[in-house]
Amino acid sequence: MVQEGKIRIRRANIYDWDEAMALAWRTFLRFEANDYGQEGIDNFRDFLTDALLHRMFLKGDYPVFIALDGEKQAGMISLRNKRHISLLFVEEGHHHQGIGRKLIQSMEQYIQAEYQERKITVNAAPYAVGFYRQVGFEDVAPQLSKDGIIYTPMEKRLL
Repeated sequence: MVQEGKIRIRRANIYDWDEAMALAWRTFLRFEANDYGQEGIDNFRDFLTDALLHRMFLKGDYPVFIALDGEKQAGMISLRNKRHISLLFVEEGHHHQGIGRKLIQSMEQYIQAEYQERKITVNAAPYAVGFYRQVGFEDVAPQLSKDGIIYTPMEKRLL
């Protein structure tokens, strides 16, 4: 768990899931949906509400960490395939406070401790590419589009 100032970061439990997915959806609609057509928006919503994804989370195969401001979720990050950031969202009122960076640091520590991975990857949405570059990720391919989802494949080597 990372704790700096009033923001605490911890692994999500079963009671955190619905709010974490709602936070991701709200933030996606506010900042990213304009970059996508209806197909991409629908596919993203379907991903967030997928019962298989939820079952994977409950089994521990889809780790989610949340950032808490008091008792309220301020951000979330999730991991698939032991080293791929699947979702990373921070509530609008908490942008530019280092929460995204802290969530990534927590996930990096988790990946190294649990899986001994030396690399972390992400498919960055157009809105997030600059942020990921600021925290040490590099593009590994040009911007792509699949099923209406636009992204830039990126990776970061872990020390």
